[in-house]
Amino acid sequence: MQEDFLHFIWKHKRFNTRDLLTVNSEKVSIISLGQHNYNSGPDFFNAQVVIDNQKWAGNVEIHIKSSDWYVHNHETDKAYDNVILHVVWDHDTDIFRKDNTPIPTLELRDYVDKSLLDSYQKLMQSKSWINCETDFASVDDFKLTNWIERLYIERLERKSKDIYKLLEVSKNDWEAVLFKMLCKNFGLKVNGDSFFSLANSMDYSIVRKVSHNATDLEAMFFGQASLLDDDIQDVYYLDLQKRFQFLKQKFQLNNQGVLPLQFFRLRPPNFPTIRLSQLAMLMYKEQGLFSKILKLTTAEEFYNLFEVEASVFWKSHYVFSKASKSVKKKLTKSFIDLLLINTILPLKFSHSKALGKSSEEAVFNLIKSVKIEKNSIVEKFLELKPIDKSAMTSQGLIQLKTEYCDKNKCLQCAIGSQLISKNR
Repeated sequence: MQEDFLHFIWKHKRFNTRDLLTVNSEKVSIISLGQHNYNSGPDFFNAQVVIDNQKWAGNVEIHIKSSDWYVHNHETDKAYDNVILHVVWDHDTDIFRKDNTPIPTLELRDYVDKSLLDSYQKLMQSKSWINCETDFASVDDFKLTNWIERLYIERLERKSKDIYKLLEVSKNDWEAVLFKMLCKNFGLKVNGDSFFSLANSMDYSIVRKVSHNATDLEAMFFGQASLLDDDIQDVYYLDLQKRFQFLKQKFQLNNQGVLPLQFFRLRPPNFPTIRLSQLAMLMYKEQGLFSKILKLTTAEEFYNLFEVEASVFWKSHYVFSKASKSVKKKLTKSFIDLLLINTILPLKFSHSKALGKSSEEAVFNLIKSVKIEKNSIVEKFLELKPIDKSAMTSQGLIQLKTEYCDKNKCLQCAIGSQLISKNR
C-alpha cells in the first residue's frame, strides 16, 4: 500500500460517500475534496466538510496510519494547524494539533470497494516491462491520444526549464541559446555533452564575429575540440591550424573545459568532424537563425532552411588523416527531424511561453508532421498497441515510460487510473 493510492482514492472520490463516520462515530459529509497539493504541506488544500452538522473549511491530510502524523512531526508544524480532517487507511492512534485539539479521523478502508484495491495491487505488483503491459491494448484510443498530447506538453515544459536557465546565463540572448542547443544536438547522444561543452567554452559574441567566414568558424570549432593538435601535412589542415592560432590569441580562447570527442562505434556520417563542419556551414549560411526559425511553421520550410553540407574538404574525408570516396555530406531529413524535435520545437514553445502566448496548436501541427522516432521504448509500445505514428507520439511515449512507468507513478497516469477504475 502506498500513500499515493489513498491520494488517488480521495481525489477521484473512489469510495462510498454514504454514511461516512469518523473513528469517533461522527457523521461526515463531503462538500469539496479540496485541491491536490504536490508540494510540501497538507495533501489537499481548501476542502469543505460537514462533521456532526458543523461545516469546516480547511485542509485534508492523508496517511497510511494515523501514527504517521507523529512520525512526520506534523504536530509541531504550523502548516498543519488548519487540517480539518485526517484521512487514513488504518487508525492506530488519536492525533492532535499543536494546541492539543483533536483532529477528526476518517478510516477509509471500510468505504473502499475490495475490487479497486485488488486492481491496484495487481497493477503495482506486476513484474512486466511496464506495470500495465497486459492491459495496455485495452486502453481507450481517445483517452490515450489525449494523454500522449498532455505528456508531450509535459516534456516541453521540462525542456523549457533548461532553456530558461540557458537564457539567464546568456543574458536573454535567444540566438546564443539556439547555438548551444544546436551544438548539443549536432553531437547526438554520443558527443552531445562534448559539443555542448564546446559551445560553453566561448562566448556567443565571438561566434557572431567569426560567422562571416565559414573556414574561420570551422577552425574555431575544430580547434576548441582539440582536433587540430596533430602533425598532419595537408594544406587545409595547416590553414585551419594557422587560423585557429590567430583566433585563439585574438579572443583569448580556452578549451580546457571541453570534453573529449568520441569516434568509436559511430557511423562515419556522424563523426564529430563532419557534424562540426556542417554546424559551421549552417552558422555561416544563416545569419540571425533564431528570428528565421520563429517565422517558419512547416517541416518542409525547415528542411529547406537546414539544407547545408560540410565544406569541400569533407566530400572526400571523414577524418583529417585519411581520404575516402567522394560524397556530399548533407544534413539528412532524419537528422533535421531530430533538430526539430529536440531543439526547434522546444525553443519555439519556450519563446511563446516567455511572451505569455500559447503555441500548443502550432507546435502540435508541426510535431505531428514529423516522422515517429525509432528507439526501443517506442517500438515496445507499438508492439503492445497500434498508435498514431508521429514524433509527438514517440515523445509522449518516452515521457510516459521514463517519468511514469519507470517510477511506478501509475496513479498519476491517465492510463493507470483508467485501468484501476475499469477493473473494479
